[in-house]
Amino acid sequence: MKLVWSPETASKAYIDTVEQCRSFNESGVAELLSAMAAGWNSKLIVESWTYGDPIATSVGLAIAARHTCGRHVCIVPDERSRSGYVKAMQEAGMTSAVLIVGEAAEEVMEGLLGVDFLVVDSKRKDFARVLRSAKLAPKGAVLACKNARHRGISGFRWHGVLERGTRVVRSVLLPVGQGLDIAYIGANGGGVDSKKGPSRWIKHIDQQSGEEHIFRG
Repeated sequence: MKLVWSPETASKAYIDTVEQCRSFNESGVAELLSAMAAGWNSKLIVESWTYGDPIATSVGLAIAARHTCGRHVCIVPDERSRSGYVKAMQEAGMTSAVLIVGEAAEEVMEGLLGVDFLVVDSKRKDFARVLRSAKLAPKGAVLACKNARHRGISGFRWHGVLERGTRVVRSVLLPVGQGLDIAYIGANGGGVDSKKGPSRWIKHIDQQSGEEHIFRG
């Protein structure tokens, strides 16, 4: 089995996220990640969140999980972050994700098997450990690093932070928000698959600058 792209599901999640996040003053990262998670039919969507972080991405991922009938799991480091996340999601009119509280990334990720969509914040010191500890789905996965311009690792390379033997099919750094670095991980014995035709292209308009970006899902 391989990752298969569904432009219809991606479009629905994108539109729903745009409507739900209309009040947030952010740069479109949430809408983009929501469309990607839904478009790749992700069944286990995992993110990390810390007290004070924006909530828009979490809202987008929750919407994606609703469209794919998947699980949305959020890892928070402490009780303060847990309560802050629940409150922020409630204020956004969303049901909170399954929350896992734990400071040790390795221990937390150990219990999450078959992750096929993972979002981490590059500003967090442990983002590389979260990536390295992820137990990815056999069909492949999509990994995303938000705020890529603020990474504390010089000369960042996906192969340098992932578990040895992980096959990165391709990666792309998008000029969305403070940089969005995305890697596509191939299936065991195969790469990323998709339907033929131009429908795999996504048009994204930055809500702040008005810039239009067109890229492959």
